[in-house]
Amino acid sequence: MIILGIDPGSVLTGYAILKKDNKKCLEVLDFGCINADKFSATGERLQKIHKDIIKLIERYKPNLLAIETLFFFKNLKTVMPVSQTRGVILLAAAEKKIPILEFTPLQMKMTIVGYGRAEKKQVQEMIRNCVDLSKFDLKKNHRKKDDSFDAIGVAICAAFKNY
Repeated sequence: MIILGIDPGSVLTGYAILKKDNKKCLEVLDFGCINADKFSATGERLQKIHKDIIKLIERYKPNLLAIETLFFFKNLKTVMPVSQTRGVILLAAAEKKIPILEFTPLQMKMTIVGYGRAEKKQVQEMIRNCVDLSKFDLKKNHRKKDDSFDAIGVAICAAFKNY
């Protein structure tokens, strides 16, 4: 099974491609961030995210898309743009007939760390313990962002839910 994990953002959208084999072993095939230029018009940013998600779907042919859901935001200004991003991602999944699982940040942290209020660094450390990332250059800018690790975490949640 191939899982596409997504951490949606209005400018940076994290993605991860996770493979789960019959022995329940997890392998990260790819991960990083889609960077939509923050100075572009909203429609252009959404179009880029949609197009890049479609490219990932066509390249890796995931059986499942796992996406972080909006649960709680301290900054109301980010709710609408992130909702719009989620919309184009969900549209891409629907166009390609891919089932969707949604997880809150709390659910992801509980699955990965065992504590829903875990810090970003704790989540990243546990992800590194769960999956082998040694074949990736973690110094590349699109791979060292929190969003890319959150996408791996969301994909791991989906893998565990489907055992």
